[in-house]
Amino acid sequence: MKKMISLLLALALALTLCACVTPKTPMPIEDGDKSTAQPVTVRLGGLKGPTSMGMVKLLDDAESGATENGYEFTMAASANELTPQLVQGELDIVAVPANVAAILYSQTEGGVELLAAGTLGVLYMVEKGGETVTDVASLSGKTIYATGKGATPEYALTYLLSQHGLTLGTDVQVEWKSEPTEIVALMAEQENAVAMLPQPFVTVAQGQVEGLRVALDLSAEWDKLDNGSRLITSVLVARKAFADEHPAAVRTFLSEYAASTDYANANPAEAAVLVEKYGIVKAAVAEKALPECNLVCITGGDMKTAVGGYLQTLYDLKPEAVGGAMPDDGFYWMDA
Repeated sequence: MKKMISLLLALALALTLCACVTPKTPMPIEDGDKSTAQPVTVRLGGLKGPTSMGMVKLLDDAESGATENGYEFTMAASANELTPQLVQGELDIVAVPANVAAILYSQTEGGVELLAAGTLGVLYMVEKGGETVTDVASLSGKTIYATGKGATPEYALTYLLSQHGLTLGTDVQVEWKSEPTEIVALMAEQENAVAMLPQPFVTVAQGQVEGLRVALDLSAEWDKLDNGSRLITSVLVARKAFADEHPAAVRTFLSEYAASTDYANANPAEAAVLVEKYGIVKAAVAEKALPECNLVCITGGDMKTAVGGYLQTLYDLKPEAVGGAMPDDGFYWMDA
């Protein structure tokens, strides 16, 4: 009997120990938990220019597995190629002009959210064959080559001209082209020409057009007005459904994107190699252009102030430029 009792006690003790070390089924982790969120693959879209130049370090890190999120990247020549993919749920986050983001917010009835300002002004007025362009007022009577009709370039130029008593289409004519490369080719053939170009195509043009000079930095001309707004070229916008489902992934993306832009600004030579790797422009061009691209990652309240001021300026000029109405507070993704 004593042996039987001892055996039963030993068996009970063994079962107790086994129960203590048997792993429990892990509880599901909510994406809203900032510290323990599971990795998410973000389908990311950018334009062939500064918006994608700011992403190259992030993309390169993602390839080597050095990012918390995974990234699938789509690059396009115009926002018109990216926005349908965002609306249809084929992309999660895209870089587009600020006014396009506002229009999307209106058209989707709040189906998108603004995450960050990605680039400040990248527009420059260049001149070949003289030094007649000295300020905005000196554009009076001229014909300018430009891209971006119905987008940021047209609205920015219209506003700047209006602040100097000039009207686009009356005092200043514009020949709108579809691609910056088309403008570069035209200027190479002419003795005298003026164009409005974004970086990095200003640098491309300087390498191909003899005697080309940068006459005006439109961001600097905007800042001179001292009206509380900034010239915002592009922003990062997400599908609201994606941001609601994966808030931690959005936070991670913004952190990784900010690190990517910081790297590009601090290491133009190294970042330029990556810019060429992803088919944006050649490294030699990118290295010269990056310091002039105004890459940023402005989020939260600062984003709302900067972008809101810019959109208000466009709205006052032409309401349909931002979708017919100023976006409300729901437009801005504010981290809790």
